[in-house]
Amino acid sequence: MHEHDTGPHSTGPLHTAPHDTGPLDTGPLDTGLLAPGRAGSPAEAATGDAAFLRALLDAEAALTRAQVCCGLAPAEAGPAVTRAADPALFDPRDLALRARSGGNPVIPLVADLRAGVAPELRGHVHRGATSQDIMDTAAMLVASRTLALVVDDLGRTTARLGVLAAEHRETPMPGRTLTQHAVPTTFGLKAAGWRALLLDARDRLAAVTVSLPVQLGGAAGTLAALGPQVPEARDPASALAVVSAYASELGLVEPPLPWHTLRAPIGDLAGALAFTAGALGKLAVDVLTLARTEIGEVAEGSGGGSSAMPHKANPVRATLIASAARRAPHLAATLYGSLAAEDERPAGAWHAEWEPLRDLLRLVGGSARDAVELVSGLRVFADVMREHLDLTHGLIVSERLAAVAADRIGRTGATELMARATTTARERVLPLAEVLDGEAAFAGLDLLALTDPTRYTGSAGPLTDRALERR
Repeated sequence: MHEHDTGPHSTGPLHTAPHDTGPLDTGPLDTGLLAPGRAGSPAEAATGDAAFLRALLDAEAALTRAQVCCGLAPAEAGPAVTRAADPALFDPRDLALRARSGGNPVIPLVADLRAGVAPELRGHVHRGATSQDIMDTAAMLVASRTLALVVDDLGRTTARLGVLAAEHRETPMPGRTLTQHAVPTTFGLKAAGWRALLLDARDRLAAVTVSLPVQLGGAAGTLAALGPQVPEARDPASALAVVSAYASELGLVEPPLPWHTLRAPIGDLAGALAFTAGALGKLAVDVLTLARTEIGEVAEGSGGGSSAMPHKANPVRATLIASAARRAPHLAATLYGSLAAEDERPAGAWHAEWEPLRDLLRLVGGSARDAVELVSGLRVFADVMREHLDLTHGLIVSERLAAVAADRIGRTGATELMARATTTARERVLPLAEVLDGEAAFAGLDLLALTDPTRYTGSAGPLTDRALERR
């Protein structure tokens, strides 16, 4: 059965009376109302309760099939448990409520799964496993399925950024440091930088994806409950073979040890996801800055509206990505905190991971989806960038002039000269070339050419080319 979706039946006013403190039943518990960044994204579906239920059931069915492969269960057990592990036969809300008694949803799920197979096969459901084995394995399945979606979206984003970088290889714009004009750069180099950071994120996610392991250790990580229990008939190798077959059934990695309290897989996920959120956030905050009304060098293709101001075209995609980037580190911190897991199986540390891990997957998945939309429609205003290069009347290339002067009159003299000249140009709002006209340090030189910001972009072009060589 699916989660109940019941709406209000009253035909009265929509507003609840002040004294009415009863529950308001409006349907599904989490529709993404407060999470527009992930609402409707592929990652949302891949991490929802239905997806986790499917992963839990996939893990249970695969465990039985693995034992069939190793001769520890009858052949009919695999198909029977797999048929019974149909998510449509389970009620996630009911499982959630029943999970309170044991602290996790695997306990009631196993009871229902056993009830769904013939009595003689029930002993082959969940055999040799503990609840954490199934929860951890399900989490790895959900992560693997979600990361594939994220990597695909990152691929689309980096492809578009590569096009933008190539198109704007020579488009000059102000470089900014500590919020102020520094020296000229190009938009192509900026886009190439965004692309490089997202390729770094892609590589981290890809590396994590291919290392996600199954979990199977039994009650305390010894695999003691797998295989025959009569001492003279027990073969430890058969238990290890089940772990290998289990991993093969699910397309996950066979770990060298059970990792109930060795949480490297979770730590690796936390780091890769937080990095990806930050990499996407870098793109977003740059767009937010450059799209300010006072700057207007870029704009989202279709900005969002305002409930109060009809003229607004807000950079909504960038806003949502930036929001996720600010939340991700705190979620990752919780997962890192759970590395300190006591004994052979912990109380609380493992449980603390479930929601932050899902939230991280959702945040990053939503941001990756939004990034595709952001860069696909990004408008670049090269003429505005060019105009802004002249806002400081040549001061943006003062570094270049200081170097030229130093070659002619020495560094000390050049420093003093440029300090006086830039102060005069700033205070009197004069072109720097005009202020320096007649100075011996620049005698015979074309000051207009030297102060042309479009001629001082350094190696921005070749750097862009080199960045675009990376695939």
